[in-house]
Amino acid sequence: QWYDDLLHAFSGVWALAAAFISHRQAVFYFKLFGSVYLFDGVLGLITGSGCLDAGIFINGFRSLNDIEFPARFFANLPHLVIGGFAVYVGFRLARRIHEHFATA
Repeated sequence: QWYDDLLHAFSGVWALAAAFISHRQAVFYFKLFGSVYLFDGVLGLITGSGCLDAGIFINGFRSLNDIEFPARFFANLPHLVIGGFAVYVGFRLARRIHEHFATA
């Protein structure tokens, strides 16, 4: 769907811009993007519909008869992995790096 492609392109441009602007903007990107992306993956895993593509509003909660769990899992795995990694970078790794350079 075109809006999925547009959303992915926007998040990539946002990441690139944040990386060039400042460390603070990059950390903000990882925190916000990671949280939203991870939430979308968890929501998709539980309900069978995501929020970023408005699927939860269009399709609502989908039963396991409609989309079986293995299909839900693998469809949402990229969101869970990428979102989880971004949350880790934004909330944990960024703090450790800041503390390391603050004491150096």
